Formats: sequence, C-alpha cells, structure tokens
Amino acid sequence: MSDQQRPEQSQEPPGTTAEMTPRPKDDMADYEGRGLLEGRRALITGGDSGIGRAVAVAFAKEGADVAIAYLDEHDDAAHTAKLVEQAGRRCTTIPGDLSHEDACRHAVASTVEELGGLDILVNNIATQRPVDSLTDISSEEWDATFRTNVHSYFWCTQAALEHLPDGGAIINTGSVNGLRGNKSLLAYAATKGAVHIFTKSMAQALVDRRIRVNCVAPGPVWTPLIPATMPPDKTAEFGTQDPMDRAAEPDEIAPSFVFLASERLSGFYTGQVLSPIGGETHPG
Repeated sequence: MSDQQRPEQSQEPPGTTAEMTPRPKDDMADYEGRGLLEGRRALITGGDSGIGRAVAVAFAKEGADVAIAYLDEHDDAAHTAKLVEQAGRRCTTIPGDLSHEDACRHAVASTVEELGGLDILVNNIATQRPVDSLTDISSEEWDATFRTNVHSYFWCTQAALEHLPDGGAIINTGSVNGLRGNKSLLAYAATKGAVHIFTKSMAQALVDRRIRVNCVAPGPVWTPLIPATMPPDKTAEFGTQDPMDRAAEPDEIAPSFVFLASERLSGFYTGQVLSPIGGETHPG
C-alpha cells in the first residue's frame, strides 16, 4: 500500500466520521479567524461532517453563528456543534431528510428562529453511487440523486430568499465531476453540472439585490461519503488519480467557502465556480 492509499473500508450510507481510517482533518484546528463574518448567521446543509463540518468551524472562527442541517448522523452533528461552540459562537442542529421540500423549508425556518436571521446559505448535501453502466441506475435512484443534490438546493434557496438581506451570500457545493463528467458517477456528475449552472443563473437573477451566488467545486475530498458509497478497493485508492496524487482534507476546502462568504474578500465575485481540484485543468 502506497503512502497515498488508505485501508480498504466501507460503511452503510450516509457514513460517519468515527468509522473512517484515517479520520479526516475537518476541525480547522490551526485556522485563525480575522472577524470576516462577524455577526453573520449561516445555514450549512450537510454541516455535520466532512466539508460541511470544516466550513461550520471556519465560519464560527470568523465570527458567525451557525445552523447545520443533516440527515440522521447525530453524533457527528453534536461534535460539529461542540467545535462551533468552542470557537465562541452559537450552533443549532437540524436533523431531517432534505430530499423533501418540507424538510428544506423547516431547516431555513428553524435557522431564522434559532439564530435570529439568515445571512449566508451553504447548500452542501450530496449523495452518489458508482455504477458500471447507465442501465444500472433505476429511475427511482436517478430521481433520488437529483432530489438530494439539486432539488434541495432549489428548495433551500427559495426559502432562504425570504430572509436573506440584500448583500447576503449563497454558496453551493459543486464538484470536479460537474466540470468534466465521470462515467462511473453518471447521476452524481449530472447533478453537479446542474448545480454549477444553477449557481450562474441565480447569480444573474439576484445581482440587483447584491446577493452573491457562487460555487465551490472540489476534486476528491476524504469525507464519510466516500467509504459510504464506494467499493472498498476504490476507497483505498481514492484521490490518487489527480495530479497531486492524493485526496484533499476538508480543512483544505473550507477556506474557499470563507473567501466566497466574505464581502471583504470576494465582494466582486458572483456566478463563479471556484475549483480546488488538485492540479486538474479544464477549459473555461
């Protein structure tokens, strides 16, 4: 086994951090905030673990109160909340299946009620399943993937627009697979392409309100989604196909979200897809 490989491992979806070997670096332990998000209120879907956890902690260290919406990974959510609170900010946890519209609207309403408002929305949840052929995907699975990865972004954004102030921010999580496709992740890649275009279209629609809408499209990142959705042999080699020959840690991706959330750093950015993808290059 090379230094870049991990032990073969698998979990039942949606996966938990505690069962991963090695555990991801997702607590932003050495990150020092500068008050870039002081007084802001943020909702992060999928904020219990992985990229969402790292973003929640980074936002807290920058001065934001945070709500995290998640499916049912209660231990992971509790740990994220503890990290946010250790950074001196409030955290509310909101369980629910965001592939359903009512859960999305509930997450937004609960955030506003618990935190007193909403300034930043991070649409981050996703699901995937590798396949050998398009014929391996049922209509039900195709629909479920889009409901989680695209419809939830639409529902949460629509609900959030009733509360976001002019000058607020929306950040969507895309993927390198939405930039260049992936023959084994057909449904997932299609949803991420949709997220990228949704980002650009919403940026145009909201420019008059000065609500900036951007996207972070990472390459491979070591999160619970990987052992929960990939075969053990693929999990062991995950990330070794990119030029840097490794997967990113969530801590390496979270600063991109801080950048796009901060008016001070990215006030002239909207409709952009920021791509921390380990050295791959793509036209456009």
